[in-house]
Amino acid sequence: MSPEIAIGSRVRKSAFYEATIAHGVKQFSVYNHMYMPTSYGDPLAEYEALTKNVAIWDVGCERQVEISGPNAIELVEYISTRGMRSCKEGRSRYTPICDHQGVLINDPIMLCIGFDRYWVSIADGDLLLWIQAINEEKKLNCSVFEPDVSPLAVQGPMADQTMADLLGEWVRGIPFFGFVETNLDDIPFVICRSGWSGQGGFELFLTDQSKGLELWERVWKSGEPYGIHPGTPNAVERIESDLLSYRTDCGASASPLELGLGRFMDLEREDDFIGKQALLLEKSQGSKRKLVKITLSGEPLSSPTEEPWPAFDDSDNRIGEIRVVAWSPAMQANLGLALISSDKAGSDFYALSVGDKNYRATHLSFFGEK
Repeated sequence: MSPEIAIGSRVRKSAFYEATIAHGVKQFSVYNHMYMPTSYGDPLAEYEALTKNVAIWDVGCERQVEISGPNAIELVEYISTRGMRSCKEGRSRYTPICDHQGVLINDPIMLCIGFDRYWVSIADGDLLLWIQAINEEKKLNCSVFEPDVSPLAVQGPMADQTMADLLGEWVRGIPFFGFVETNLDDIPFVICRSGWSGQGGFELFLTDQSKGLELWERVWKSGEPYGIHPGTPNAVERIESDLLSYRTDCGASASPLELGLGRFMDLEREDDFIGKQALLLEKSQGSKRKLVKITLSGEPLSSPTEEPWPAFDDSDNRIGEIRVVAWSPAMQANLGLALISSDKAGSDFYALSVGDKNYRATHLSFFGEK
């Protein structure tokens, strides 16, 4: 019998939890101290809905940290390697956040709600506590808290048509990483053109958690003519699309430069920010490791790897580890990501699975290359 996650009061349920149960969720993980759906029982159907039709995901665990007040931009600038000072109201940015040693501790999207109010839409991690501590230590005039905001993702080629039918043709004009505050009858949310897939779509940041089931069902009904299917953040498609999964891909121990995120940082900014000196030093000396995209030999893997596999060069020297592998329908191959020594990056190598099975890894690209 497969292991199960017990449902209890210690871990929070999202605003869309009841909807996921009604639509047949089969598996959960825990993300940001909340239950996050990870499977509805048919991975191929979920993948095809995402890449050919439209998928709806409960990503309520993608919690927000609100930073508001007269000094909000000063705090946002200090914690962000990229900076938000030039970001316009109604727009958002991908902003890697590091500790003082230049290690990535989260890679959120930051939304500029107003010039004295920001949402930090976080990956898995206790970033709220980090930002609260920084705010107190710098004695800034800011409020830092978790607002009542629960994202619902609508992703796939038919996401635009689904949302246009639901809200009106105006949604097609929302630019990438742009957002608009709106209402669907009495359901309030912020609609943002974003989402953890390369297929396009939206995230609906619900601002009244009591309306979760109602919002899900309204989106579902609108998407039915276009083959809508319940799904989850897709472990395969995101590798195909070069989207980082924090922790999964780096074990929370890598720098953004090692992970191919250099283009999302502004290390030449005149102002100081956390991790700046460490990152500048790494950039001048070169990163010790690189995240690379690979294919692996062998039969199709039925599910993503549960833990990293050690990687070796052809002289049997340990060079790093394969962080994740999954079968890619688009490439008809086992597709993965490996974090390996920079001097071996770009070369083929081999890896040992948990059962000591030998797999040959063929280099495809450095992660983040376009």
